[in-house]
Amino acid sequence: MVKNPTLPTELQVQVELPTIMPRSKRRPSVAYTEAQRAVENDAEIPYLSEQELIERIQHLRKERNAIILAHNYQIPIIQDLADFVGDSLQLSQQAAKTDAPLIVFCGVHFMAETAAILCPDKTVLIPDPEAGCSLAATVTAEEVRQWKAQHPDGVVVAYVNTNADVKAEADYCCTSSNAVKVVQAIPEDKEILFLPDMFLGLYVQRMTGRKMHLWMGECHVHAGFRAEDIVNALKQYPEADLLLHPECGCVSQCMYALAEGELPAERTFVYSTGGMVRHVKQSPAPIHLVATEVGMMHRLRKEAPHKQFIAVKADAICEYMKTITLPKLYRSLRDGVYEVRVPEEIAQRARRAIERMLEVV
Repeated sequence: MVKNPTLPTELQVQVELPTIMPRSKRRPSVAYTEAQRAVENDAEIPYLSEQELIERIQHLRKERNAIILAHNYQIPIIQDLADFVGDSLQLSQQAAKTDAPLIVFCGVHFMAETAAILCPDKTVLIPDPEAGCSLAATVTAEEVRQWKAQHPDGVVVAYVNTNADVKAEADYCCTSSNAVKVVQAIPEDKEILFLPDMFLGLYVQRMTGRKMHLWMGECHVHAGFRAEDIVNALKQYPEADLLLHPECGCVSQCMYALAEGELPAERTFVYSTGGMVRHVKQSPAPIHLVATEVGMMHRLRKEAPHKQFIAVKADAICEYMKTITLPKLYRSLRDGVYEVRVPEEIAQRARRAIERMLEVV
């Protein structure tokens, strides 16, 4: 028996794997984006110091009446400048309720799309439109339509890490923080098609006991975590809490290891990034092992500066999140680039699935 709120009461070691669809396409490159070229060739930006960029951003955000939203994986200076820092669900909630006419979204493109869908009367900018997502790139809207045709009575649950046209094909959206609750809200006699993250899907299946069809997508950063990384970290820091993101490739193996008593169930927690923040504020543990993208470390250290945080993988870096930089943020505010727009026909259908996600918290 496991007395951990992030894990099922009983862990079933034998789990029947659902049908898994093939991965769609390669992740896009952001080695040298158009936005990067623009700031390098700008007549002003290359000659400004970091402090001058910050001062200009502070002036423009007031002048434009703009709100800056940043994901927990953004570089430290962007997090420090943002009006609000959070996970996907929290950022969606902030976007939905802000009165600001201009939202500058420092995250990846699907997040800015979600804000644009929820706020059709506002302008949404992203400092670099090529800040994509390797997970979102694993599935297309046409592939979802084909999958639905094979399961005409199925309910499609789309992780928020998907493009707008994929969300438009879904019945529900979810984030890592509420995926379990979203699936639990679906009648038990309904077939569930869960996409695109297979690791999150396997975690949800274990938590809910629901058999689901899973899309074989993955975040290239989280897929890189392995059970041996976790074991080695726990050996080195035996008194630490372990915080795992449910997208991690090691989560399924860790669930088995927990069932076998090979990991400390009372100190192993599976959380969204927002859940990690809440946990470190409440936990008495002085050390936390963190298995997610390393941008999270800055946020956790700000929230609990008296604690020690150890990255399970120091090279767990999302190049897409890191494409948002101070010069690009300044240019976005100065020139009004790049506006994120979603065609109304797609936005209307996607909005239904996103609003259902926001109702289940």
